[in-house]
Amino acid sequence: MTTTDPQDHGAAPGPSAAGGGAVRGFGPEWRRGEDGLLFRRAARVILLDEHDRVLLVRGHDADQPERSWWFTVGGGLDDGEDVRAAAVREVREETGIALAVDALVGPVFTRSAIFDFFAQHCRQDEEIFLARVSSADVGALSRAGWTDVEQDVIDELRWWDLDALAAVDLEVFPEDLAELVRSVLVWDGRVRHLGLTRE
Repeated sequence: MTTTDPQDHGAAPGPSAAGGGAVRGFGPEWRRGEDGLLFRRAARVILLDEHDRVLLVRGHDADQPERSWWFTVGGGLDDGEDVRAAAVREVREETGIALAVDALVGPVFTRSAIFDFFAQHCRQDEEIFLARVSSADVGALSRAGWTDVEQDVIDELRWWDLDALAAVDLEVFPEDLAELVRSVLVWDGRVRHLGLTRE
């Protein structure tokens, strides 16, 4: 874990203005960068309940259905959208939970990830926030806001105890998420830059 500027991690340059056309399985927020990778900015949320359980999503790649992994709630920024507004919108769409923007703490982490999805090489620059909800106020989680692609590739939502999360067999992103969450249960106000990872 580093505390360097996230722009100094050696990641590929951002998207070009040309961007190219739509790519199968990807929303309009994805653009083809000058390096050839699909690129987007994303807002993610470490969503905790009063027992310090974290809500995660399990998904798989349509082109690699045998591989699945757990990850934080969130997604790409729409054109012109503020990162905090995107974080709140993504939580609502993916879980049905309505957060106020001022419920977001942070960003507590930033990172860049390079990964394959729908047989495409992608890079995503993420700002990761923390938010707390009461399980009594949440009720049943909702899939009503999922896109067609999310319906195809998201398998479940689940609250995770941090000890159980640390011991899970499937991949979890960001890596060592249970320890990262523990490190911000009481946040010191410092944004930690996790650098560039290859998933």
